[in-house]
Amino acid sequence: MIAALDLFEERGYENTTVIEIAKRAGLAKSTFFRHFPDKREVLFGGETMAERVTDAITAAPATAAPLEAVAHALDAVGREVFTPARREFIARRRAVIATNPELQERLALKGLGLTRSMVGALKSRGLPDLTSSVAAELGALAWKIADDRWSDEANGDEFSKVARRALDEVQAASALC
Repeated sequence: MIAALDLFEERGYENTTVIEIAKRAGLAKSTFFRHFPDKREVLFGGETMAERVTDAITAAPATAAPLEAVAHALDAVGREVFTPARREFIARRRAVIATNPELQERLALKGLGLTRSMVGALKSRGLPDLTSSVAAELGALAWKIADDRWSDEANGDEFSKVARRALDEVQAASALC
């Protein structure tokens, strides 16, 4: 992933080929395609994030309120993905995505997929459709806010703390509507 990110920064996303990525990473082209269906997925990680979110919501305590189950997922993602060691990579990834409309569209689609995953996981906990949808949408908004804040180099907090604050703010703002 670092090799692809380096090339995207050096040459631009559009001007970088899978062959160049594989060569820079010391891989055969076929090995690249065993891990990623295309060069976009180097930046988006396949379906693993949706699986993590679903698993974490499912693993939340049975007594957890809908937004608390979502917070449980944000905590898990913070521990597993948004780690201090990955902060630089995530910031660099964000910058590459910001330069390309195709990647921005893919990011938006991945976000919708994550929201659908949250809805499905909440429904599997026995929650009504509307409650599941509202909690997932609020969770997705909190996630986006937390991602923006956490990616700021001046922010030294753990992702989970930033995400919980964002979720509290979103919940408080929704109560005012």
